[in-house]
Amino acid sequence: MPLRASKPSGLLHLEDRQNTAYPGLIPSLLEAQSFTCQEMQKHPKKMFEDPKRKLLIILAVLMLPSSAQTGNMDKLLGHHCTDFQTANFLRGSKLKVQFLLFTSSSPTCGELISADDGIKNCSFNSSLETKIIIHGFRALGTKPSWIEGLVQAILHTSQVNVIAVDWVYGSTGAYASAVENVTRLALVISQFISKLLALGVSGTSIHIIGVSLGAHVGGLVGHFHGGHLGRITALDPAGPKYTRASPEERLDPGDAVFVEAIHTDADNFGIRIPVGHIDYFVNGGKDQPGCPRFISAGLLEQAGVNMSRLPQEVKVFLMTSPSAPFCVHHSLVEFHLQKKRNRVTSIEISFSSNSTKDTAKITIPKDQETGKQLLAHQVPLCQINSVTLKYIPKNRFWSKDEPSIVGKLCVAPLPLNSSRTMSCLPWSLTLHSKTDISYDLPTACA
Repeated sequence: MPLRASKPSGLLHLEDRQNTAYPGLIPSLLEAQSFTCQEMQKHPKKMFEDPKRKLLIILAVLMLPSSAQTGNMDKLLGHHCTDFQTANFLRGSKLKVQFLLFTSSSPTCGELISADDGIKNCSFNSSLETKIIIHGFRALGTKPSWIEGLVQAILHTSQVNVIAVDWVYGSTGAYASAVENVTRLALVISQFISKLLALGVSGTSIHIIGVSLGAHVGGLVGHFHGGHLGRITALDPAGPKYTRASPEERLDPGDAVFVEAIHTDADNFGIRIPVGHIDYFVNGGKDQPGCPRFISAGLLEQAGVNMSRLPQEVKVFLMTSPSAPFCVHHSLVEFHLQKKRNRVTSIEISFSSNSTKDTAKITIPKDQETGKQLLAHQVPLCQINSVTLKYIPKNRFWSKDEPSIVGKLCVAPLPLNSSRTMSCLPWSLTLHSKTDISYDLPTACA
């Protein structure tokens, strides 16, 4: 299937008018466009020394409609916008790879890069960091809907090269056939990166961002480069076929200088095990607030981790709210029983402010005294007016649980530091079966 380049709407508009007010102008404009990026690199001034060519370019710029400015300017400078391929379920399993470059000067127009010509492309800047985005399984053969938003978000915050790897052909159809293409795709990307390194690009400046199946592709790419690439970020790394795979077959901490993974669907298609130096399990890594609960439905630099001594497969549990801006405050809550029990103890705890109420459940294992839980709340801890506790007994047909329990409640805002420590209510609490008991939570705002 030929590569599909989007044709700027402004040139279509001009071509419709070439037999009226501007006869013969369009062929000349198209001739002016024949200056490629490679020619401009060799002769940067030649294009503007020719008076005729210069006049044609000025006229074209003035005439192009504003609705097509970005695409047309790119095309006038020898830069054709290339879109992702579109496959279909029946004919999409054969691997075809495109590398599309996006830059701060052209964040919405993908520039097709060929690895065969040594990346001789005027838009790629070897002095900048390079982000390589790899999508995952595309069942219906469509372009990832999130790709443009991610590219523009990166370029909005960073002056970098962004390269999107389009392997829609190869990721479509049956999931098993897409998995079979993972190693082949990783080799293609690895060879492409070798071309970048030959241009003087630093291996540590390369950051691979892999989504779902693309996360394991990125892991293999890093493995092929001896784990010397700078960073791999895995977004919801795929689980099927990889949960029981060896580290050599999937993403693991040895694949880059720093490997991080963000788990958001571990109860369906995401992997359940840690695969990086640090793994974030957002809202437990399973169903996300505000998202459908059925199948079909900017982190800090180096994630704030000290790069001199990397952790090994550390789990981090984060929580979010179901609506924008999705940020919440986190507190550690503990309940200390006055005496151990021979069965599991469950306590429901709620934080209430003037306008919010947030709830979590503390579970104290059998024969233990202390239970801990992370409670996400929408307002700072100092704005919480009261805390409500409810003891939930474990009654069975053949035995009944104790009607009440006694213990102490302790709370600490996270993260803990010298000024944010654990504080406990100064008295013991007696919680009766399935009865709400509320207490003031005196916490001063800093």
